[in-house]
Amino acid sequence: MRIFVTGATGWVGSAVVSELLGAGHQVTGLVRSVERAADLDTAGVRTLVGSLEDTRRLQEGASEADAVIHTAFNHDWSRFAENSGVERRAIEAIGAVLEGSDRPFLVTSGVVLLAPGRIATEQDVAPPVSERFPRASEAAVRELSARGVHATTIRLAPSVHGLGDHGFVPRLAAIAREKGVSAYVGDGLNRWPAVHRLDAARVYRLALENVTAGPFHAIGEMGVALRDIAAAIGRSLGLPLVSLSAEEAAKHFGWFAPFVAIDAPADSRHTQAILGWSPQHQCLLADLADPGYFRVESTGSSD
Repeated sequence: MRIFVTGATGWVGSAVVSELLGAGHQVTGLVRSVERAADLDTAGVRTLVGSLEDTRRLQEGASEADAVIHTAFNHDWSRFAENSGVERRAIEAIGAVLEGSDRPFLVTSGVVLLAPGRIATEQDVAPPVSERFPRASEAAVRELSARGVHATTIRLAPSVHGLGDHGFVPRLAAIAREKGVSAYVGDGLNRWPAVHRLDAARVYRLALENVTAGPFHAIGEMGVALRDIAAAIGRSLGLPLVSLSAEEAAKHFGWFAPFVAIDAPADSRHTQAILGWSPQHQCLLADLADPGYFRVESTGSSD
């Protein structure tokens, strides 16, 4: 199968590309620069240089593919609403090319804001797009599906972990370095789901090959307490562990404070049953115990 992957050199996208190649698929990857393209060329991946704003380039890649997997997103969370709008337009542009065909379109989303305070399942419907819930990927998928596009959603855990991680947990570590303490909010029992990036990549491949209706949850652990994550960061960096009030956390974490305080456990039993998938790699806290885990800090990568 010829598969077009956006964000092909990103943290999740690169793992998806490797998983697809290992299963014998042909891959075309969207990358942001010629330099990034070189990384894929050596692996036998055809590359297109462009961005999510370049809708013509996106449509070029989609028009030549048997399926599309969208993993790209600008992970500058301080501009979440703006970046969500860019992503929505990209999804709509790809969907316009796929309309009228049976070619699958897998779109990445998340579980962080899906059902705060309770266990989210695949049956949960993402809230309407709003200031509180700006990410529009699932809304775009629903609209495309209503037009007959064979689109579905892969929902990722907030922590997609593994050596080289530059997501939510390394952001916490970067703040801990800056402030001199590893902090959590209140009792720290609020939970973040987690999944190893290689396990997440298998969810994409299995969803594509099985062509069943989603959404699917790439969730390896239902929820890891933020206090335990902060403690692992403190041990690794040699920093004290502290609890902050909500008011203190707003100043300490800045724009990242709402993410630190959220309780977002999520279940993946339906996904595991439908796709025959189960997590095979080590859990988040085991990964964080590796001395090299926090050598790479958070970035604003758009892949």
